[in-house]
Amino acid sequence: MSDHFYSKPLKLDSLLKGLDFDHSEIGKSISDHIQLIIFTRYGENRHNPEFGCEIWDLDFELIISELLWEEKFRKSLLRSISEYETRIDHIDIAVKITEVENIFPLRKITEIKKKVDITIRALLKTTGEKYYFNTSLYLSPLTT
Repeated sequence: MSDHFYSKPLKLDSLLKGLDFDHSEIGKSISDHIQLIIFTRYGENRHNPEFGCEIWDLDFELIISELLWEEKFRKSLLRSISEYETRIDHIDIAVKITEVENIFPLRKITEIKKKVDITIRALLKTTGEKYYFNTSLYLSPLTT
């Protein structure tokens, strides 16, 4: 496996000038790849329709049980990260859904959103170092 990891976004003007792309360290590269997995819907990548995760299918699903929803999403992420992010192992994923209320007094609007917190802990295969990733997503804006 290469020791060169490229920063996101790729700056194509550098390549046109004969320069190399900006490099990043392995932890940042893994985080960028995990974000790509999270934000890609199954079937969106025409070369590999299995790449991505189920968040886009779950976003509009009526949440009857938050625990079942969290577990379904967690398993989807675990499957995709285990298969497509080969630089880490011993992957532990936690998913927690909460409601967030935003009040806009001037417009007399209350907005309720579902917030999904994702935490991933793993080990780097090459060094055994701990790897940590954390992000939050907002789903289904409900406005009154």
